[in-house]
Formats: sequence, C-alpha cells, structure tokens
Amino acid sequence: MSTPEIFSSERWFEPGKGPRYQQLVRYLGAIIRSGDIVPDTQLPPERVLAELADVSRVTLRKAISALADEGLVEQRRGAGTFVRPQAKKLEQSLSSLVSFSENIRMRGQTPSSKILQRGLFMPNRDEFLILGLTPSSRVARIKRLRFADGTPLAIETSTLPADVLPDPEKVETSLYEVLRANDRAPVRAVQRVTAQNLNAEDAQLLGLKPGDAALAIERTAFLPHGRIVELTTGLYRSDIYDFVTELKLESDE
Repeated sequence: MSTPEIFSSERWFEPGKGPRYQQLVRYLGAIIRSGDIVPDTQLPPERVLAELADVSRVTLRKAISALADEGLVEQRRGAGTFVRPQAKKLEQSLSSLVSFSENIRMRGQTPSSKILQRGLFMPNRDEFLILGLTPSSRVARIKRLRFADGTPLAIETSTLPADVLPDPEKVETSLYEVLRANDRAPVRAVQRVTAQNLNAEDAQLLGLKPGDAALAIERTAFLPHGRIVELTTGLYRSDIYDFVTELKLESDE
C-alpha cells in the first residue's frame, strides 16, 4: 500500500463517528499495531501528512501527540516522527493453573521479582472471609513486582493461611514452587479479570502513567479436598500482557 493510500481520509474518516483527530488516532494506531506500517518507518513531514490526511496541522499534531502517549510513535527532535517497535504481548491461559514464573519461563524469558511486602499479618476483611479463617488466624502475605527479562509486568499480592505458608520469607520468585515442595500447592482456581485504571503509585512501579489501563485479576485457589488456600490480586500491564482461554462446543451426546 502506498503512503498516500494509507493516510487518505477516505480510509479512516466517517462523518458522525467522532472528532477527526480521534478517528485518525484510532486508524493510525490500528495500522501500526497490525504491522501495515513497519517499525522505524519515518512518517511524512507534518505539512505533507496533514495534506494527505486532509486535516489541519493543529489536528494532526494532536493526533501524533496521542499516538506518542500510547507508545506507538516516537518524536525525535530534529529528525521527525518514527513508528516505534511494538512488543509482542505475553499470553497466559485462563484454563491452566501455572504460576507467573512458570508462564514466563515457558516463553523463553527470565522471571524475577522485587519484594514490596512479605511477612505474617492479621487478615483483612476480604482475606478473613474468602479464606475461611478463624478470629485468631494469621496470614502469609507477599506483595511483589514481577518482571520478565527485566521489564516490569505485574504487581501481585498473594495471601495464604499461615498454616499453609508458615515462612513467607522462603518465597523469592515462585510461590508455587515453595508450595509444591511442601505438598500444599493448589490444583484448581477461579480467576476473574477486569479492567482498571492505574493510580500514581502503581503506574510508577509498572513504568506507565497514572490513569493508564491495566488488567486487574483476582484468583482463589483450592486444594484437592476443596479448601481455599490462596487469594491473589494483581495488576498486569495490558499493553504487553493478555489472558486467553479456549472455548469448546460441548457434545450433545
């Protein structure tokens, strides 16, 4: 596809579908993510691109600024605007119970963690109710910033009854490895995934901006006899992380 064809307003503008700059941002974002414009391609100069897209230079600047905020283009002083390489998203299946570390290793990357909180604590209300604790119970709580090849991907907080994990200091990278070593690893889990906007503290940890979208997860995990032994909540970078599941048609037989 030639450059004029890519940017022509006939390809992206639809009357009544919102402001021109928003339509242009959506269109350019889609073709950059799809690879129709390859990484490191220099976009035409501002004047030329405005003419090709049939928009004012003010509208164009607003659209390019929005694309830069999304990490899709890079504005290099004195050189122009270039398409940034897009990181391939990591996928985690919703139908198999594997730890973050195992998932990252299966993709040929190196997992690591930064401990943000770790120890034995009195349970909060949600932990008390979900884990079915007694008033005198304590919980092992581990909050970690999770990395793949040095890139921050997630903030996870895992809570377990103290009798299941009496020494949370043993957990460095993989919680499930520690649990399996003591024959206390869960075999089944229920997981909920929703969208959430990051606050300033979490955005800084993940290398994003406050208000950016993240994938929020809540997982409860069970031992073979049905006891809930893990409550994990987490925030995952939606720009490089996907949760996927396989759906099968049930047989009528």
